[in-house]
Amino acid sequence: MILYLGKEECHCKLIKMKNKFSLQNKTALITGGGSGIGEAIAQTFANQDAKVYIIDKNLDDANKTANRINKKGLSAKAYKCDVSNNKNVSNVINEISKTSTIDILINNAGIAHVGNIEACEEKDLDHLYEVNIKGVYNCTRAIIPFMVKNKNGCIINLTSIASSVGIKDRFAYSMSKGAVLTMTYSIASDYINDNIRCNCISPARVHTPFVDGFIRKNYPGQEKKMFENLSKTQPIGRMGTPQEIADLALYLSSDEASFITGSNFPIDGGFVKLNTN
Repeated sequence: MILYLGKEECHCKLIKMKNKFSLQNKTALITGGGSGIGEAIAQTFANQDAKVYIIDKNLDDANKTANRINKKGLSAKAYKCDVSNNKNVSNVINEISKTSTIDILINNAGIAHVGNIEACEEKDLDHLYEVNIKGVYNCTRAIIPFMVKNKNGCIINLTSIASSVGIKDRFAYSMSKGAVLTMTYSIASDYINDNIRCNCISPARVHTPFVDGFIRKNYPGQEKKMFENLSKTQPIGRMGTPQEIADLALYLSSDEASFITGSNFPIDGGFVKLNTN
């Protein structure tokens, strides 16, 4: 039997699909939203009608992202903020909270480090801790009292496959992301009765400006070859895109994911389960 839908019925179905994963009437704060994965998340959330706050150490990048969003008639505002600085974070969050609730927190800001333990100086370890671990702590601790008060909230931490599997020459980075993974579990458990969900996303290699810069710096003249080699480390044969990470973050932040908390979501082209190298 073939079912033909009338124009009105088709229109209703289109509206329902458009409203899927809607963030209307929600406010999202995205750390490191000036470029890469954070920028893609900011753009995606704004397109789904969220009011977006972008905090980034680089205010120029944050403003560029916010301006692109605002030019589309959507809502975004940028703040300069060093997530490793507790006072700086508290001041920014308090300023935002004067006019908005914060329904969604995306802890995306982070830095990388390449090398084993012998190649990791104490200053390197401290820097990774300050940004990747303390940054998540600072932002979450500043925002969560407001979420508790509202009995509602969603927190997503960007970790890495390095948080759960051993990757060569990623000692300090893995340490920091492993801490974020376990912080995620802890927050999800502690605040489940306050209707606050906390999950994390663990990407494998994603094609961002950081990757291009890393290749240029370390393999001058061999950029194309090294890009292909790095892409092939994912069993699927390519790197992920920032938009793919943003789409997963959108789902986890939406009401459609209201049954999901305390979970880690690898998005890795099969790296964790299929890579036998």
